[in-house]
Amino acid sequence: MPIPPVIYEDETLIAFDKPSGMLVAPDRWDKTRENLMGLVHDKMGHGVANVHRLDADTSGILLCTKEKAALDFVSGQFQSKTVKKVYHALCVGAPDAKLFVSNPRDELPPEPLADDEFFVDRDLVDDEENPGRMRTVRKHGKASQTVFKVLERFGAFTFVECRPVTGRTHQLRVHLQYCGLPILNDPFYGDGVTELKLSQLKRGYKGRLDEKPLIARLALHASRLTVKHPVTKEMVVIEAPLPNEFEVALKYLRKFVRGK
Repeated sequence: MPIPPVIYEDETLIAFDKPSGMLVAPDRWDKTRENLMGLVHDKMGHGVANVHRLDADTSGILLCTKEKAALDFVSGQFQSKTVKKVYHALCVGAPDAKLFVSNPRDELPPEPLADDEFFVDRDLVDDEENPGRMRTVRKHGKASQTVFKVLERFGAFTFVECRPVTGRTHQLRVHLQYCGLPILNDPFYGDGVTELKLSQLKRGYKGRLDEKPLIARLALHASRLTVKHPVTKEMVVIEAPLPNEFEVALKYLRKFVRGK
């Protein structure tokens, strides 16, 4: 498999547009599974290092550095929570009005919220009954905070912008499930039932009998990342466009469902 597309590169930084389904680093149990950093190291050398991770099923921006000093500088920004991250998710369900006026612990969000935004402050812990998954707790877990913004409503589906304040494993997926808005096609936290097919949206559909979903992967994409450059100290904004299947799904939702 070729290296994923490069969406930003200079003397010290390089960012890839990781596809859904690709591991970032070697699998803990199966070392033979192909992963992004293995491909990068084979073709670009081991001096390139990733400064954060994405779930295998999540697509989008994966930022790397080309030298140790840059790695230390950028990693420090992730640790201090000064990196601004934006994800987009297509969720199952419609947001409850209560989401926009309260949050579990009544903590203040990091910035004033707009009318279409809501804030989740809910700790995460390992789910003992489901190894590899996380669950929310009211306190005594890993502090986890996310600001969400409803971008578009499509009846049984909602298009959401996610701005994580912290960077916990599966944070966005668990927080959205907690709010009653699981991400479409989430094998861990989704409803396990809902699909998005054109026949559901278009009245009088006369397509293929073996119709495939408009989007069959986890509907979560890392769209934008803002960091301070390790050399120039200027803010760098890196963007990854929505994958084609996202665009196709949104096109048909906007055409046949919006406003219903």
